[in-house]
Amino acid sequence: MADAGMLRFHVPEPEVRPGGTPDFSDVTIPKAGSVPRPEIDVDPRTIRDLAFSIIRVLNRAGEAVGPWAGLLSDEELLEGLRHMVTLRSFDARMQMAQRQGKTSFYMQHLGEEAVSCAFRKALSRGDMNFPTYRQAGLLIADGYPMVTMMNQIYSNEADPLKGRQLPIMYSSKEHGFFSISGNLATQYIQAVGWAMASAISNDSKIAAAWIGDGSTAESDFHSALVFASTYKAPVVLNVVNNQWAISTFQGIARGGSGTFAARGLGFGIPSLRVDGNDYLAVHAVAKWAAERARSNLGPTLVEYVTYRVGAHSSSDDPSAYRPKAESDAWPLGDPIVRLKNHLIQRGVWSDERHAQAEAEILDTVVSAQREAERHGTLHAGGKPSARDMFEGVYAEMPPHLRRQRQQAGV
Repeated sequence: MADAGMLRFHVPEPEVRPGGTPDFSDVTIPKAGSVPRPEIDVDPRTIRDLAFSIIRVLNRAGEAVGPWAGLLSDEELLEGLRHMVTLRSFDARMQMAQRQGKTSFYMQHLGEEAVSCAFRKALSRGDMNFPTYRQAGLLIADGYPMVTMMNQIYSNEADPLKGRQLPIMYSSKEHGFFSISGNLATQYIQAVGWAMASAISNDSKIAAAWIGDGSTAESDFHSALVFASTYKAPVVLNVVNNQWAISTFQGIARGGSGTFAARGLGFGIPSLRVDGNDYLAVHAVAKWAAERARSNLGPTLVEYVTYRVGAHSSSDDPSAYRPKAESDAWPLGDPIVRLKNHLIQRGVWSDERHAQAEAEILDTVVSAQREAERHGTLHAGGKPSARDMFEGVYAEMPPHLRRQRQQAGV
């Protein structure tokens, strides 16, 4: 019989705190290729176990194995490797620029490059992503100009958003990238609504919602699942589980569900977990989920199991809440190294060619940075016009805003 004495308040704790030895013994990693690939019209009730496993394609030897393998050619994989290396190089330059005072804020993708870069290649032109702040790979993998991204980060005179968004909060309708919101989780319900509207208008475009593990504790996440399941919205519901919110480990937001993917089961949504550091696995699962949505089979919830190697943002010091060496102990490895090794194993790549590609990509990124900085940075050069503060809100500017603009002299 339960103790009827004094109640005790429970607060989940991570396995290890700063100063301790990193421990990922609780992360059960199935053998690559061991998780089955169901048909897209499968009854969600028959694949409940996929919400508790991890779909993997690349094994320790760098081989692609199992039923989720074989969807991409060597040329497509080489392109994906370049996209991830480009994102990592872009991150390093922009993080340095922030430390130099050229921009106020930055957020890196270090260790998570495969998630957004591979996912983008599973979508079609016109599909819409509703991202959070760590999916710049969606833009890079779609050919969005790096100079334009940097202009937005610098909030300079060529910033397409006219300095009205926080750095790294990009927006591009042409590239299927809905404007990022600083209010966490709001984009999740917006993605479902956009997908419902697409279905109502008999269009062929689907949506993709993005959220981090910490933000799944927000009510919008659960509201989105209600609407997506009820109306069979053509949407892929992505949860990037990188183990840490800004300073709390993923167990705080996960609660007692065991996994984030398991949250979808109560809504009758097919839910899968995938190795987020395996480019091939991410693409295969994204393709499966997108095909379901496009075939009027409704939403799919996908949890990407990955690790945030860097700080949450340029304002964060992760050494305050996790061991410094924890990223080195992460059992799923580095997504760039894993894809590189796979391509070497296939005989289409080498360490020498990889080093050369890294140097070439760095040159491209540095050249783009120089071009962007000619338009200005946070404290130097051209700025957007103050007049832009009054534009882009109303189709016809109301009298009170016209008066304010006149008073401001712009």
